[in-house]
Amino acid sequence: MRFGMFVPQGWRMDLAGIEPDRQWPVMADLARRADRGGVWESIWVYDHFHTVPEPSQEATHEAWTLMAAFAAVTERVRLGQMCTCVSYRQPTHLAKVAATVDAVSGGRLEMGIGAGWYEHEWRAYGYGFPRAGERLARLREGVDILRQMWTTGAATLEGRHYQVDGARCWPRPLQGSTHPGSAANGIPIWVAGGGERKTLRIAAEYADYTNFSGDPETFRHKSEVLRGHCQDVGRDPDSIVRSADYNVVIGETEADVADRLGWLRQHAIDCGRTEQQADEAVATARRQPLVGTPEQVVEGLRELEGLGMGYAITYFAEAAYDTSGIELFEQQVVPELAK
Repeated sequence: MRFGMFVPQGWRMDLAGIEPDRQWPVMADLARRADRGGVWESIWVYDHFHTVPEPSQEATHEAWTLMAAFAAVTERVRLGQMCTCVSYRQPTHLAKVAATVDAVSGGRLEMGIGAGWYEHEWRAYGYGFPRAGERLARLREGVDILRQMWTTGAATLEGRHYQVDGARCWPRPLQGSTHPGSAANGIPIWVAGGGERKTLRIAAEYADYTNFSGDPETFRHKSEVLRGHCQDVGRDPDSIVRSADYNVVIGETEADVADRLGWLRQHAIDCGRTEQQADEAVATARRQPLVGTPEQVVEGLRELEGLGMGYAITYFAEAAYDTSGIELFEQQVVPELAK
């Protein structure tokens, strides 16, 4: 199994209490930490502008600016977003930005892409909020444009939502062109989301990776839907790596896990949530597959591995303040899954 890790950027209130001039050093230190050794294959951020679950005055650092910054302060680890909203930037411009980041990083970029969902954010930034069908249609056209520009150096598309006439992308990404051992398709595309009629169909047609719910029953079901779409388009479903995102709460003992959940509750309150909301957040956390002792987390991952989950993208809510949970995961969980 392969592992990636989210670097806190503020979207989930995970930089609250840290002064603005210290936030980038915290993120950069975590990126460098992941870059050392061979535990983490990738680091990730979210593509959002406002905090969640509600917009606030807390920081949310922009994803693609961070991609370029991480490229400059790391050497080995791959760089991804989970996931870029296709409608937040023109796909032609996004393709060019991504190709530049791929060059700066030495061919280490991953492209997470999705239709977008955070309505308040859309409207606040002047994007409107189209119905789901239109957002998904934009996703399909956008992915087509990305792939064209990266593989041929230009894109032309007379679509319903995007009209492109010979948009050039030179240099092309290092991946798929001059980079040794890279895939022919260029920057790997992760189609995120579990919509069964359209999103997973787009994934079957274009994705190198998928990313949908990590709940075992849901993961099993979505995998079968994806398999059906792959059969329809004539693609080997095993050519697509299936991934999922996981909130990790890990402790040496049950008491340590309870302490970490207690920290989550207090952090939520400190960030302005009511006690009831904080209790609900903890109750939700308790139901996650990767909450428990190292043995319990390993057991959960082995079950998911048996269902075909090959790449776990992990999130540690406390990472900006305390890396002991990350260390425990590195020392007692990853080695068991590498056997």
